[in-house]
Amino acid sequence: MITDRELLELAARAAGELTPSWYGNQSYMEGVLSRWNPLTDDGDALRLAVKLGMLVDVTAFSVTAIVNGTISAQEKHNGDPYAATRRAIVRAAAAIGEGMR
Repeated sequence: MITDRELLELAARAAGELTPSWYGNQSYMEGVLSRWNPLTDDGDALRLAVKLGMLVDVTAFSVTAIVNGTISAQEKHNGDPYAATRRAIVRAAAAIGEGMR
C-alpha cells in the first residue's frame, strides 16, 4: 500500500516540482518550508490538475480523474466530495510520476 507521503512525492515528480524532503509532516523544497499538499489543500490540488491537464468528473457518489482520455484514479467520496477530489487528483498525478521513474 502506497503512503500519502509517497503519493505526494510521485505527484511532485509528475508536476515537475522538486521532490520534497520531509521534516515531520512538513515538506521542504530547496531548503524552504513548503506547505504544498494537494491532499489537504484545494488550491494545490486544482493547480496540480490544471498543470497535468486532468479532467475531473464529480458525481453523486464518486470522483474520477482522467488523464489523456484514460481513467487514472477513482475515489468514492462517502459524503466528502472535496477530500475525494483531492485524493483522485493526487493519485492520478502519482500514476504519472510512477511512470517517470
